[in-house]
Amino acid sequence: MQYKQRKQPGCGGCFLLLILFILLTGGFPALFSFLGTLIYTGIVGILLFIGLFWGFSYWMQKKISTYESSQTESHNRFVWLLVQILIDIAKIDGRVSKEEISTIQRFFQYNLRYNQAQMFWVKDLIKEAVSSSQPMAESLREFRDTFAYEPRLILLELVYQVLYAEGGRVPDAELQVARNIADYLQITDYDKRTIEAKYKYGGPQQGPGSRSSVDQHYATLGLEPGADQEAIKKAYRKLSMKYHPDKVGHLGEEFRGVAEEKMKEINAAYDFLKKL
Repeated sequence: MQYKQRKQPGCGGCFLLLILFILLTGGFPALFSFLGTLIYTGIVGILLFIGLFWGFSYWMQKKISTYESSQTESHNRFVWLLVQILIDIAKIDGRVSKEEISTIQRFFQYNLRYNQAQMFWVKDLIKEAVSSSQPMAESLREFRDTFAYEPRLILLELVYQVLYAEGGRVPDAELQVARNIADYLQITDYDKRTIEAKYKYGGPQQGPGSRSSVDQHYATLGLEPGADQEAIKKAYRKLSMKYHPDKVGHLGEEFRGVAEEKMKEINAAYDFLKKL
C-alpha cells in the first residue's frame, strides 16, 4: 500500500450552509414562513449541528492537506511508514487499545513536539493504519527499500522511544519485536546493541560518576565497560558519521532534532570516557 497525499477538501456541504443562511436570515419569504415550524420540529437544530460538524471536518482536512503540501515527499512517507509500523507493533496481541494509541499520539506531541495541524495529520494516519491490513513485513520492506541506512537507525531509535515511553520495564516479547525490526531493516549488530543499551541504562542515575552512569556512557558508544581509549575513539568517530543531522535533514526538522539529540549523547559519552 503506497502513501497518498490527501487532496484539498471539496465543498460538498456548501449547499447545506447556504440553506442554513437563508433560513436564519429570512432571505426567501417562502422559506422564512416555515421558520417557526422548523424550529418547533427541530430541523433547524439538526441542520445546524450537521453544518457545524461538516465545517469542523472541512477545516481540519484543510489544515492536514496544507501541512502535507508544505512538507517533502520523503518526510511524509517516513512519518506514514513510522505510524504504520508502530500500529503494527500494537496489533501483535490482536487488538489496538486506546492506551496504545494514546502512547503513540503523546510520543508525536511531546517527543517530536508536533503542533495542532501536525497532530490532526498523525491522528488521521493512525486511523488509516488501524484499519489497514498491510502486514508489518511489507511496511518494513518498503521502508528498507526506500530509505538509506541512517534514516533506518532513526526509525529504530523511535521504536525504542515508544516502547519505553511509559517508563519501567519493557516485556521481553516487545523487545524481541524491536530486535526483529532491526534485523529486517538490516541494522548491524553493533548498532542494535548501541540503541538498545541506551534505553536499558536509561533509568535514574546516582550521579555522574556512579556505576550506572559509567555503564550508560559505554553503552551509548556501543562498548563493553572497560574498553580502551583506542576503541572509544573509534566508536565515537563511527557513530558521529552515522548520526550526523545532515544525513536525515530531508526527513524534516523533527527528525533532524532526533539526530541532534543523539549526537549530544554521543559527545557527552565521549567527553566523559576519554577522561578515564
